[in-house]
Amino acid sequence: MMRSGLQKLPQNGFNIYQLLKPRQFSLSATRCDNLRPKTAILMLNMGGPQTKDQVGDYLHRIMTDREMMQLPFQDTLGPYIARKRTADVQKKYEEIGGGSPILKWTQLQGSLLCNKLDQVSPETAPHKSYVGFRYVTPFTEDTIKEIESDRVERVVIFSQYPQYSCATSGSSFNSIFTHFGGKKPNSNIKWSMIDRWPTHHLLVKTFAERIKEKLAEFSPDKRDDAILLFSAHSLPLKNVRRGDAYPSEVGATVNAVMAELNYCNPYCLVWQSKVGPLPWLEPFTDDAIKMYAAKGKKNFVLIPIAFVNEHIETLHELDIEYCHDLAKEVKVEKILRAAAPNDHPLFIDAMTDIVSKHLKSDQKINPKFLTRCPHCVSDRCHQSKQFFKELCA
Repeated sequence: MMRSGLQKLPQNGFNIYQLLKPRQFSLSATRCDNLRPKTAILMLNMGGPQTKDQVGDYLHRIMTDREMMQLPFQDTLGPYIARKRTADVQKKYEEIGGGSPILKWTQLQGSLLCNKLDQVSPETAPHKSYVGFRYVTPFTEDTIKEIESDRVERVVIFSQYPQYSCATSGSSFNSIFTHFGGKKPNSNIKWSMIDRWPTHHLLVKTFAERIKEKLAEFSPDKRDDAILLFSAHSLPLKNVRRGDAYPSEVGATVNAVMAELNYCNPYCLVWQSKVGPLPWLEPFTDDAIKMYAAKGKKNFVLIPIAFVNEHIETLHELDIEYCHDLAKEVKVEKILRAAAPNDHPLFIDAMTDIVSKHLKSDQKINPKFLTRCPHCVSDRCHQSKQFFKELCA
């Protein structure tokens, strides 16, 4: 049963019942012309269960993926945690409409992206976007088979994590490495990759516009004092000590957005969605709200700075757990959540600019991607990077 009052609660970023349904011909592909596609845009992301029935398997895959997290006795403890959490997570999906909208958002973004690419880069057209998820259908390895069956000439692997982390982006790329068995495929397809884009000027402008939309909802006497809390998925400190680039890249995005806004408000980078017993990056988003409220601060805007579309962490954790439940608990005056980029025109322009420039560039792979973290001792990581260096040569 849905929590009392939630049926009247406006979702700051997105109403799941109003999902747009782009024309689609398969689960992973978002566009299909009469002409055979020349260029495939493979959009990588973690994914999210579209139904409650997928939650258990989704959690199992996450909890047993050592690239996502490292647990003691992971083969035993991981499945146990997944089973224990399944019912609770299913309830959360019920409260946002029954499933994650991340697939439909990614399909829509891909369709809009390819429409624009056909206009700005006719020499590489027709373009067709495909979705490759890490932990739920459409799985990346299945999507690659579909791409190969479409007989495209070129594939651009496009990470939908703007800021790179070995736990998220790295795991998604490694699923491709695993699919091919570490060996370059025998085909004439040309491969290249976009592994990160944390400070692209149009991505920055998109976040700035989303923040302005929410600041406009405050009365003039409260607007300048509203604290901007940039919330990103946290990361185990073990990963940070190894040299994972994620914290610095998220910080770079935040600083670029605040510069775009002329540092108009007080702000802080905070972290959400901790899982498991290990220490993670802090301050946590809910703790920051509590502590600021205790100091007399009563107005906030939450910004999902590391997410490009709505899903469980925005629609439930931020909107329901923080903007509704926690706000009542600590008696904040006003707390709003900026929408994720979703289908904002500036964001579609950002993706178009990133991909079109990449298609024209001689650089098929980022040298930063090929450089391992300073304290990395993973043979799999080394082998994966060598694989991608050959694949994108």
